[in-house]
Amino acid sequence: MHVLFEEDGAFKTATIMTDGESSLQVETVSGKRVKLKAANVLLRFKEPAPGELLNRAESLAEGIETDFLWECAGDGEFSFCDFADDYFGGSGQKASSVEATALLLALHSTPIYFHRKGKGRFRKAPADILAAALAGVERKRQQAQAVERMVAELKASILPAEFAPILAQLLYKPDRNRIETKALETACSETGQSALQLLAQCGAIRSPHDYHLQRFLFEYFPRGTDFPTGELPDWPVGLERANVAAFSIDDAATTEIDDAFSLQSLPGVGWRVGIHIAAPALAIAPGSPLGDVARERLSTVYMPGSKITMLPGDVVERFTLAAGRDCPAVSLYLTVTSEFEIIGHESRVETVPIMANLRHHDIEPLFNERTLAEGLPEFAFRDELKTLWQLANACEGRRGKPSAIQGVNDYNFAIEGDLTDAEQCHVAISERRRGSPLDKLVAELMIVANSTWGGLLAEKTVPAIYRAQTAGKVRMTTSPLPHEGLGVAQYAWSSSPLRRYVDMLNQWQLVACLRGETPPFKAKSDALFAAMRDFDLTYAGYAEFQRQMERYWCLRWLRQESLETIDATVRRENLLKLDHLPLLQRVSSAPELKPGQRVRLRIESIDYLTLELGCRYVETLDLAPTDAENLDDEIAETID
Repeated sequence: MHVLFEEDGAFKTATIMTDGESSLQVETVSGKRVKLKAANVLLRFKEPAPGELLNRAESLAEGIETDFLWECAGDGEFSFCDFADDYFGGSGQKASSVEATALLLALHSTPIYFHRKGKGRFRKAPADILAAALAGVERKRQQAQAVERMVAELKASILPAEFAPILAQLLYKPDRNRIETKALETACSETGQSALQLLAQCGAIRSPHDYHLQRFLFEYFPRGTDFPTGELPDWPVGLERANVAAFSIDDAATTEIDDAFSLQSLPGVGWRVGIHIAAPALAIAPGSPLGDVARERLSTVYMPGSKITMLPGDVVERFTLAAGRDCPAVSLYLTVTSEFEIIGHESRVETVPIMANLRHHDIEPLFNERTLAEGLPEFAFRDELKTLWQLANACEGRRGKPSAIQGVNDYNFAIEGDLTDAEQCHVAISERRRGSPLDKLVAELMIVANSTWGGLLAEKTVPAIYRAQTAGKVRMTTSPLPHEGLGVAQYAWSSSPLRRYVDMLNQWQLVACLRGETPPFKAKSDALFAAMRDFDLTYAGYAEFQRQMERYWCLRWLRQESLETIDATVRRENLLKLDHLPLLQRVSSAPELKPGQRVRLRIESIDYLTLELGCRYVETLDLAPTDAENLDDEIAETID
């Protein structure tokens, strides 16, 4: 006697050696003897031989029509043996062992039609469930065909029609549950190309510049960069007009002019120095439509040739400190002695007459280290600038910290052409040594303003967001902790409310403090902590995007200038800084050199999509190593 049984999901046959009530000793076709529970036996049979049963049953099962089998089955639970008797036998005849096994195989192989209810027992699927399951099978079949077609199209450098509506998702955040993503992954696997390479080859990317820009917008501006329509905020009324002649100092491209300065002589004392900060917080309230826009964007986004402002352009125009008009401002007045010691300060909310917007490119040729040493020529605001510069030097000396990292350059990108066709634009990159007299003047007065107002808010226990540095780590915090890098007891960003949300939030708090009103943000409030957290993350993301776009234009400049070699300075190990560019590059072929040593590199490859630059070491230049004390610091702490 032989048995058919199921083991590990597979049907097997064996010959009975000993037969007990609860278990059997059997010998399998391979000759192995095993102990088998009686409950696991599905069928006992005498013929055919165990090695033939399954082969003959499989052949017979292939001819069984599943739909007809489902029609023949009753609605209740049944045993495959009983069903085999009805299906094959009829008129009281029993099905043979081969027929019963064939029916078992047919039932077992069609789980959509027949649900297993136990060993050898089944129940046919209800009609509605079967219909849904069959529809799912057909859908999967069609999807598989679609995937196969899309893979073939991708391999032939043809963009499938299904890709067009979801290109951004496929490029920047693919959904692996979509068949388009599965097709793309399959094509990448079969071609050995990345998704980016394959899609570019199919014409899915308009240009590398557009690819990088759209990737950023996809993450940070999913609803686009347009501002919602709305009315301009009302101009603040009832403010006292300051009796000063203020001026700003910015580069040529600045439109969000946040800060300006004034200087008045105080007979017998020294000077009254005014630091005037644009005051959008006087007209834009937290939770207002414009306040929500600023809260959502958190900062202006900068990139070579363009920017995405935190506030709408007409709002910026209304509150920027533009020359020739009186502008609402929060002013900090310093009482300064003739020895440039600050002996007092006062803060006021007022309107300030802006007499001029000085630009770096106009003033720096007249006001620099050389002209200060040799004697300044005549120009507007000459005396004011000199006095403020002397004050800045005194402030820096008292802090014991430089306001700018020495040996680091700022880089300006001038893009000529239409950025919608960036590959046809011409890029000019100019470098400017950080730490010029104008830089120091502005930086030191901003440090004074932000630290003084931070101290005032802390003294009055008005909640604010501070920029702290302790143990070398810079972070945002709601506690007035020291900023060791700047050498101040506390530092609250307050001087750029037109372009940074933290500054606007601190200005709301400061204005309330100066007016004796309840500040809009309470201590330890969820809104305060959420704003700080979101700003920190978003501001870092914006800065990384700016660095990426600067890298793109640096690579474009290298190709534009047809450079085959370029000189560089070793920063550390195989990390090098390319000359005249804000571009750091690892060069694996470079030998072990000291920081500050100069080398020459050969440019071997440039990829605008991946922003990868391939360089090979050529030689070490016969130049003495430069002072490498600050070479690891590429970006100074932002202080304005």
